[in-house]
Amino acid sequence: MNTYTTVPSGEQIVQDLPWRWKVQGRIFIIGGLGFMFDAWDVTLNGVLIPLLSKHWALAASDVAWVGTANLIGMALGAFVWGTIADSIGRKKAFTATLLIFSIFTVFGAFAPDFVWFCIFRFIAGFGLGGCIPVDYALVGEFTPRKQRGRVLTAMDGWWPVGAALCGVVSAALVAAYGDWRVIMLVMVIPALLVFWIRRGVPESPLFLISKGRREEAAAVIDQLVKDTGGTAVAYSLPKPHEAPKLSAGSVLAQLRGIWAFNWKITATSWLLFFSILLVYYLSLTWMPKILIGAGFAEYKAFVTTAGMAGVGLLGVVVAALLVERVGRKWILAITGPLAAATLVVVAFVVDIPAAAVGWLLAYGFVVQVAIPVLYAYVSELYPTELRGSGFGWASTFSRIGAGFGPLIFGAYFWPTFGLATSFALAGALVVIAVVWMAFFAPETKQQHLR
Repeated sequence: MNTYTTVPSGEQIVQDLPWRWKVQGRIFIIGGLGFMFDAWDVTLNGVLIPLLSKHWALAASDVAWVGTANLIGMALGAFVWGTIADSIGRKKAFTATLLIFSIFTVFGAFAPDFVWFCIFRFIAGFGLGGCIPVDYALVGEFTPRKQRGRVLTAMDGWWPVGAALCGVVSAALVAAYGDWRVIMLVMVIPALLVFWIRRGVPESPLFLISKGRREEAAAVIDQLVKDTGGTAVAYSLPKPHEAPKLSAGSVLAQLRGIWAFNWKITATSWLLFFSILLVYYLSLTWMPKILIGAGFAEYKAFVTTAGMAGVGLLGVVVAALLVERVGRKWILAITGPLAAATLVVVAFVVDIPAAAVGWLLAYGFVVQVAIPVLYAYVSELYPTELRGSGFGWASTFSRIGAGFGPLIFGAYFWPTFGLATSFALAGALVVIAVVWMAFFAPETKQQHLR
């Protein structure tokens, strides 16, 4: 039972409710499924690259646009949809992101040529790119404050699930049908089911309050209290405030704000996001083609990539167990460069199937220890008023790098320097990022958020 010295706000009521799987847990699962499809779609780029190379007789420099178009769309979507959600509501944005993704994935499956395919993948990526900011906002606003840290950390566990499902399903469909269009169409079916389920998610009361829709906000809060078995007490609803609008001025104001706050911390955030996620996206995008080139059958290459992604779920668990004991900086300083170094080893042993599979599983584990800690660390480096924009801009910067990085990797670095050296160069960027972090950014373990 909660006691208040003054009349609590509606926001306090929601944040102090008991956790119930049938209420907040349901929203966590529905939101997590959107995050899962984000992972599925990113991993699908690696599956499509070898299949489309044969279908349209594409060179590596051309087929790399499969991943680039999709990931640049996601970068734009991650940037735009957070502000859209603040304007039209979490529920509408929550639903629209998957609908756009589903429609244009179907269009991509029936694309008449490679150019149209890339255009449709860009638009599908724009829709799905909104899942991360919108889903995290909605889940966070419904989750009680005592469970929020664990729940938002657990959200990252949906990523290896989605990536592994993509590999397993793709391998089965390639073996059965041998058609890349079937792989894309099958992915849309569960996405549309999740879209339909999302229609039943209530609107965030915090958003309703911000829009002055006080009666609707009160109805949602009262229903939440009833459904969770919380204590019904009188509460107040604050006056509405103007939601941020997406404009050139607001974009520049955000950038000025996060760099003016502390340029060393913002440089740390951008360097860590760019380098660690670049290494991860390089592996997701090119590993199936690398394995097929080394003699793996297509289905086996996809299953191996699925294993690499799936073992990451264990990495997320280990990250959650270690992050408060060891600290953010130490974990990132060790696992970031170690993940890149493991990829270099994979490049040397890729012609030995058992060794390649073993080292890829090790890589999948290590990199998924690093990524959830990266998300937690960067969000804690900024004060409350800059936390969303600071994290969002770092994420957008990483998506741009993840989009163009695999393109440059496949078109220039891999053919020029070889696979091992190219992975080592990407790893060097991670080393630079963690050295910068060591000198210019604080440890945030057990610190009060500002």
